[in-house]
Amino acid sequence: MDIREFLKIERFFGGFHKYTFAIVLSPIIIFALIVISQYSSNPAAPSVIKPLPQNPVTVFPDFTKIVNVDDKKRQFLDYMQGFLDAENQEIMILRSRLLEIRENIERGTPSIKETAEVANLSETYRIDHEGMTIAAMIDELLLRVDLIPVSMALAQAANESAWGTSRFTIEGNNVFGQWCYEEGCGIVPSRRISGATHEVRYFDTVEKSVESYFLNINTHDSYAYLRDLRFKMRARGLKLDPMSLSIGLGRYSQRGAGYVDEIQRIIIQNDLRERDVPPNQA
Repeated sequence: MDIREFLKIERFFGGFHKYTFAIVLSPIIIFALIVISQYSSNPAAPSVIKPLPQNPVTVFPDFTKIVNVDDKKRQFLDYMQGFLDAENQEIMILRSRLLEIRENIERGTPSIKETAEVANLSETYRIDHEGMTIAAMIDELLLRVDLIPVSMALAQAANESAWGTSRFTIEGNNVFGQWCYEEGCGIVPSRRISGATHEVRYFDTVEKSVESYFLNINTHDSYAYLRDLRFKMRARGLKLDPMSLSIGLGRYSQRGAGYVDEIQRIIIQNDLRERDVPPNQA
């Protein structure tokens, strides 16, 4: 073969290989460029902590992993609101039943079942009902079996749990800083003063922590003023105002009035009143 013909063939196949290589490589380059452009135009979103797929929730999420403070607060509020809304719904079911029984009593003698329901609920809500009529028990229960504004409860949860980052919340599902006084009932505070016996109560689930908080506010003598304010708002057909009701939390903490100021400040700074139910549902 003539050397000139050989060189022509070599140049042909050499060009062919280069062309083939370009065809194979081009889609890879294009795909890589698309991925890079999407990543640069859509920076990574902050990590989102969702309620764990457990029912009930026995492990509290670790909000310490969220670096951005605003993201941490928003996700904590969103997370806790579901539990608070659920508890308020349960309370409203009980309240509706009490109102139904009261109407039945006004029409005649209460049934044995209705009497037992009211008596059992009086026990749950820590009413000394010995010698009380069923009507009197219902009146007292309606002071206690009632909503707690989500905004106020969220503010307390944020304050007591350091926005879900406290050791007592992560290890013991204790969102509201509740104490107990039996040895082994909770977690011993590292800074507990000498001679003190209290522990920060341990809860099996987040739901139990929320339920205990509601029962505490709705039954303890320390919050009788709060319940009285709530009753008066009801009587006037007003929406439950968290700023006014929070005045009744002075005995929730040793900080007294300072604690009330903290709760009100959290409500205002985080626009928590927007999370309360509409007036027609209160």
